[in-house]
Amino acid sequence: MNAPRIDGPDAQGEVRLAGDWTLAHAPALGASVGAVRHRADAPLRIDASAITRLDTAGASLLLDLLAALPPDALQGLAPPHARLLDAVAEVRQEAVPADAPTPGLVRFVAGMGAALVDVWRNTLQLVAFLGLLLATLPGVLASPRRWRLTPLAVQIEQAGLNAVPIIVLLTFLVGAVVAFLGATVLREFGAALYTVDLIVYSFLREFGVLLTAIMVAGRSGSAFTAQLGSMKSREEIDAIRTLGMSPMDVLVVPRVLALVLALPMLTVLAMLSGVFGGAAVCALALDISPTMYFSRIQDVLELRHFWVGLSKAPVFAVMIALIGCLEGFKVSGSAESVGRHTTSSVVQSIFVVILIDALAAVFFMEMDW
Repeated sequence: MNAPRIDGPDAQGEVRLAGDWTLAHAPALGASVGAVRHRADAPLRIDASAITRLDTAGASLLLDLLAALPPDALQGLAPPHARLLDAVAEVRQEAVPADAPTPGLVRFVAGMGAALVDVWRNTLQLVAFLGLLLATLPGVLASPRRWRLTPLAVQIEQAGLNAVPIIVLLTFLVGAVVAFLGATVLREFGAALYTVDLIVYSFLREFGVLLTAIMVAGRSGSAFTAQLGSMKSREEIDAIRTLGMSPMDVLVVPRVLALVLALPMLTVLAMLSGVFGGAAVCALALDISPTMYFSRIQDVLELRHFWVGLSKAPVFAVMIALIGCLEGFKVSGSAESVGRHTTSSVVQSIFVVILIDALAAVFFMEMDW
């Protein structure tokens, strides 16, 4: 091994480098390079023709020596060493110091960009998953041998029947709250009777189906994600494929059909429960008897309001089931991943339900339905 040397600078400002510029000599070379840079009071010329060996550590030190010099200051470096020096210089230009502070605005903009990319990617995946369901569903429905009635009945029980108490209680209380709010405002104008109109229209067109869909998204959509995510982590989905069966047929289609059947029935119960909650408040606080309450409903209610609200239930059911199943298939295997995708499933489902409900409200208003 040839010990590295740095001779100079001489009277002409020339520095001669020699020996092995390798990692083994890096500490001594570092001190010598620093000394040369401190002594230099004029631009230097570097003669590297006597360098016998050069590795990445030596190249990094050589770049430190050349940092304040013009590009043509280095002379005589062997072609292999020159190529290594260029590669190290390129890597050093791309590297960002680990402790370099990132401005807050840059972090905010980068976070917004990453969030938009995630939203776009999730939207494409959801559309693709919906297309796969639409391609699978006709074949399943047309072939009774592919029907899975037992899983369908189990999912209807879990997503529909077991959800009846919480949905009835929730909508009854919300109906009471809407009645209190309507009475507070309308009583000042002597129009307390119109509280009945407010309750009926709001629950038949919006609140009944919207509250039911949000509750089902938080209850059943998250359950779908947790169930499929657990199966994914235990490799049960891979086992289904190994047996020659399609996870869409076995896992997704029964859950989608179960929600499509259960959500409209839950919506009807929610509408009735909200109307009865308003009736209780009207009877206790507004001196509107149940006979007058339901007589007013019979006078003002048009059946189209009921169908407008009920028509949104199957759409909400398909989107909630699809998002829940898709997020379950995304689970990577750990318990943390199951929890993260379950949370994502609930958030996405509620967001999509509210978005579709808002678009539907604008559409029905423009159509005067």
